[in-house]
Amino acid sequence: MKSHIKPGDLLPSFSLLNQRGEWISPANYAGTKAMVLYFYPMDDTPGCTTEACAFRDHFQQFLDQDVMVFGISADSTEKHRDFASRYQLSFDLLSDPDNKVRKLFGVPKSMFGLLPGRVTYVFNKTGECVHVFSSQLYVKQHVVEALAALR
Repeated sequence: MKSHIKPGDLLPSFSLLNQRGEWISPANYAGTKAMVLYFYPMDDTPGCTTEACAFRDHFQQFLDQDVMVFGISADSTEKHRDFASRYQLSFDLLSDPDNKVRKLFGVPKSMFGLLPGRVTYVFNKTGECVHVFSSQLYVKQHVVEALAALR
């Protein structure tokens, strides 16, 4: 299993359930759409809510560039559904309960190994990683970095 996705790497193939219980395979969109995949620790925490709402508030800018946004955490589809509904999130939240995709990407733990890491990956239309941003604390910067990488 390949890990530690970095710029120049291709989007790995995986499938996860979204908040509506639908299987989503982001690699299926490679060749047609650019994508932002952001890994975050968990729904309904202050930092993760701020980050999700920042993606929501800038979502039209991603749509205008024909970019898909996916949030990924270990939370259940039901918890994702409630979180997406409560904060009116327009993008898919993917459930990675066993952290297999998190491990596939090589997302590190942070805060002395206590929390799942917060890392955003930007892939161009060909499925190539063009940017990686990792910060547990600068949650709004993930959106800024993603939009800048897509220009």
